[in-house]
Amino acid sequence: MAIRFVLPLLLVLGGIAWGGAPLVGSLVERWFRTDVEMRSQLVFNSIQESVTGLVLAKADRKIDALFKHITQDERLLALGLCTPDGHLTQRSTAWPKALACPPAPALDHAFTVQHIDGGPVLVATFALAADNTYLGRLVILHDLRFIERRSDSAELYLAGFLALLGLGAAGVTVVVARLTLRGWIKAVRKGLAGGSDGRDDSALSPDVEPLVREMRKILRNLDAPRVLAEAIRLDWGPDSLRSVLRDELPGAEVMVISNREPYIHNLEDGKVMLQRPASGLVTALEPIMRACGGTWIAHGSGSADQSMVDENDHLQVPPEAPAYTLRRLWLSDEEQDGYYYGFANEGMWPLCHIAFVRPTFRASDWEQYVAVNRKFADAIIAEARTPNPVVLVQDYHFALLPKMVRERLPEATIITFWHIPWPNPEVFSICPWKEEILSGLLGSSILGFHTQFHCINFLDSVDRFLESHIDREHSTVRAGNSTTLVRPYPISIEWPPTALASQPPADECCESVRRKYGIPIGTKLAVGVERFDYTKGIADRFHAVGSLLEAHPEWIGRFTLLQVAAPTRSRLAAYRETQVEAETAAAAVNERFGRNGWVPIILVPKHHEPEDVFTLFRAADVCLVSSLHDGMNLVAKEFVASRDDEDGVLVLSTFAGASRELQEALIVNPYDIRSMGEALHMGLSMPAEQRRERMRLMREMVSEHNIYFWAGRMLLDAARMRKRRNIEYSIEAMTRSAIKAGDS
Repeated sequence: MAIRFVLPLLLVLGGIAWGGAPLVGSLVERWFRTDVEMRSQLVFNSIQESVTGLVLAKADRKIDALFKHITQDERLLALGLCTPDGHLTQRSTAWPKALACPPAPALDHAFTVQHIDGGPVLVATFALAADNTYLGRLVILHDLRFIERRSDSAELYLAGFLALLGLGAAGVTVVVARLTLRGWIKAVRKGLAGGSDGRDDSALSPDVEPLVREMRKILRNLDAPRVLAEAIRLDWGPDSLRSVLRDELPGAEVMVISNREPYIHNLEDGKVMLQRPASGLVTALEPIMRACGGTWIAHGSGSADQSMVDENDHLQVPPEAPAYTLRRLWLSDEEQDGYYYGFANEGMWPLCHIAFVRPTFRASDWEQYVAVNRKFADAIIAEARTPNPVVLVQDYHFALLPKMVRERLPEATIITFWHIPWPNPEVFSICPWKEEILSGLLGSSILGFHTQFHCINFLDSVDRFLESHIDREHSTVRAGNSTTLVRPYPISIEWPPTALASQPPADECCESVRRKYGIPIGTKLAVGVERFDYTKGIADRFHAVGSLLEAHPEWIGRFTLLQVAAPTRSRLAAYRETQVEAETAAAAVNERFGRNGWVPIILVPKHHEPEDVFTLFRAADVCLVSSLHDGMNLVAKEFVASRDDEDGVLVLSTFAGASRELQEALIVNPYDIRSMGEALHMGLSMPAEQRRERMRLMREMVSEHNIYFWAGRMLLDAARMRKRRNIEYSIEAMTRSAIKAGDS
């Protein structure tokens, strides 16, 4: 038995060692060449519209600046712009002097390799056109010399490793050979999981260490698309997001899971009315689904929802231009009370928000939470058409869902985004089922939060309550056989917003809002748009208005706060009390300072559609966002996006995630009523030029870091993890084949 195994093994290993190493080197070279071509395509897709517009505008300086920004990537050598007749009109600094314009591509693009200055260079040529008019071609140069170095290293290490393995295998029995192979695969997988910084190399055996090191180099190069995407933040939109899916995740099936649905059908006065909920989650995700297609699974909560779906509970949305499928899931009153109102909103919501409302945890609510998470997992399995879909799990309603899906779809790429804050370990320890919550979330491939601070809190919680390996440098957690990447992905909004397209000029919005609510012309207007939630600090901002009028009586009769607040979760006492508290605070301020038909606060407890909200934003002099604790608060970004007139002042709570990005806002502590009143005074008194400069900077930030950029970063990270996983699977399959051959 041993002879039958050893002799063929020696022959095979010898052949691989002498003849297979060049083959592996060639394979590595092809891998990297394909990767560089994909990167070239991604660069072109990202800047195509910008370059075309600049060419038409003949903005040579802006083209130079754009080329300089993009060529900061270490392997992107140079960019050039050729006229239709083949003259090089624009080029970046590092463009080789000996290189002229390459021939026009036969199709819309072409890739060639030329040896320039002693090394290979990939020349990627793309045709530029606008309105069927050929404008020339964009040429992108990538330095390929690193491929030769990596290929040589791979050949050397592989040949040396296989030679050592062949010499060792000659003196062992079949049993020892099997044990060695099993130990080898375990060591390789452990080495790859241990990180790429070499800190765990002392635990590796000498015969495995060279291969693990070389494979780490290959895996690190998979980071290139993510690094490139973070450097190019110019034109993230529906087209570039579709390009990422097509190029980095070809054939991927996209599924979104959320409690709230993007479209609700309610029966009002015998008629079915369509409503878009006042939800930051829906505002963010709906443009992504319109761009990428797929299936959105959500709880059907509308009174007319069941009458609008087909026999499979499906509905094609948006109604005006169907782009994806909405799958509605039905919950009983008992399930909704326990899962949604109970565990999610009386337990997890106050636990994660520092708003001084005591969380309530009941065993019966937990049972319903587990059951509903299981029901959504069943729906995902039923809807999935492929074994490896991209599943986007949204928010604290589904902490158990990633693990449930992972158990049944092990090849799925599961991206979970936690839309609310994550508390520190001391606060999180209040939850009786903290281990189950953490274990469920670690079924994700990627777990995203709004800020790095929330990521740190989560990693600290895992470290405190679960047995796992945490790599804090690379922000990964390995629990069992799965690895989860934990990263901040600050969520954003669509740019430009759909709701902005139908808006009249800002001065017309101002006139219509003042006319509708009886606000005299010349009165400064501040707006607030929230749900009646105790985390939003609505009563506190009303007290701040009182502080403003007390300290600066010149604003009496000349300032009004228009507060729109949609009732929410009114079945819960804490939310009913929040609305009563806000109404009482507004009445007290109005009674104290109101006169001659004027009141400082107008409270409108009603849901408003996105278009109506944007009209309010465009009419406002100040937008007041005073959250006591908030993951992001997209209202702040929506206000910025609405102001294409580059006017208006944002007063923003330091405890909202948006304050980390919108630093040109007036940042306030919502618990300090006097300072919030002073910030209102500063915003109302701010000179026009300062208002515009602040707004321009905030609009630039929101436009670049829009919702497509948010989704694109996560999808690129998911693509990188898929490639890493495929390499690990290939190693395991190769080893299993060798073991099977030994048995025979």
